[in-house]
Amino acid sequence: MDARFNYYGNDNGAKFTKRIGNAGLVVDNSTLPKPTQELVKLRASQINGCGFCTDMHSKDAAHAGETQVRLNLVAAWREATVFTEAERAALALTEEGTRLADAHHGVTDETWAQVEKHYDADQIAALISLIALINAYNRMNVIARIPAGDYQPGQW
Repeated sequence: MDARFNYYGNDNGAKFTKRIGNAGLVVDNSTLPKPTQELVKLRASQINGCGFCTDMHSKDAAHAGETQVRLNLVAAWREATVFTEAERAALALTEEGTRLADAHHGVTDETWAQVEKHYDADQIAALISLIALINAYNRMNVIARIPAGDYQPGQW
């Protein structure tokens, strides 16, 4: 499969991706735990069917020390015993925040209460920002049909 469009080969596309990449630095530099960040990016990418981001974030997470068992179980996190309560709250928020069009209620009060129980205000801001950002990247890559499989950790 070939990409439909090369963002980095287009002046406007390159400028846009540079700016949203810079926005992502706010999340990267936050106190939101790095493993949680990778789980969130992976789960949203799975939901959105973004092969490139699923490949990238599973490899980056493994490279950072995430276990294969946890990576394998992200899609079935509700039935898995390998995630903390805080991670489960973040994954629930990720699913509800990613599937906004699938449910009229958006993020439930129950999920929000769990998020507030486990994260402080700065971490919540980072979590919401991360969910918005990964959904944007997923949409860009799915629309442009960016192929998956060749990503190497640290490449981007």
